Amino acid sequence: MNKSLVVDIGTTEYSYAWDLQKTLHNERVEGRIPDTVLFTEHTNTYTIGKSGGDDHLLASEEELRRNGVALFRIDRGGDITYHGPGQIVSYPVIDLNNYYLDVHRYLRDLEEVVIRTLKHYAVEAHREPDYTGVWVSSEKICAIGVKISHWVTMHGFAFNVNTDLSYFGRIIPCGIFHKGVTSLSQILGERVEMSEVRNIVAREFAEVFQTEIEATQFEQFIERYHLEPACAKPKLRFGEGRMEKEHASN
Repeated sequence: MNKSLVVDIGTTEYSYAWDLQKTLHNERVEGRIPDTVLFTEHTNTYTIGKSGGDDHLLASEEELRRNGVALFRIDRGGDITYHGPGQIVSYPVIDLNNYYLDVHRYLRDLEEVVIRTLKHYAVEAHREPDYTGVWVSSEKICAIGVKISHWVTMHGFAFNVNTDLSYFGRIIPCGIFHKGVTSLSQILGERVEMSEVRNIVAREFAEVFQTEIEATQFEQFIERYHLEPACAKPKLRFGEGRMEKEHASN
């Protein structure tokens, strides 16, 4: 069975997490680290993928600066989306040579992880035939965008848990004009414990990908695999061990 490390890196600015992914991607391609699944929450950020354009950003640069919202044009697939507090962002850095060489199946499996997670809260979610992501009724609850090079993955999914949805009002999310966005807390009518949801996501990832997971502290991860010093200096803070220590095999 495959094995994967689960590492919660805490709240990060987007630029740090992107740089960290690039480092880990190279390390995974070279076989110096195992499959690794990062969890983070970002500060307020809009990202535009390779198929996106500035026409789906409704805010001016002045408005972004005034509200402290960052903007990045990045190398994942997809259009524009929002990242911010209360949103679980997961970046799997895994070698698909050990699973399957099928990009579409990988996207469907990421969707399946979130669909199964939502079932724990009695929320029925589904896929939309024409779009990537996870939906509840006609509203998107999870956006997905990935990059795969040498069959090693980067980027991942952004799952709205306690997200302030007003930030989506300043973009056309994923370039889709006629559908809305939602969050788990909006559906349930109450805030949800983020650590609880992260742990469920990790367990469902293990089940869907048939991998044994090990949660580890970020500092221990950096030290164990002798990663470059810059990896250990995020602009905000390290992960604080919010992912429960657990070993799960499925």
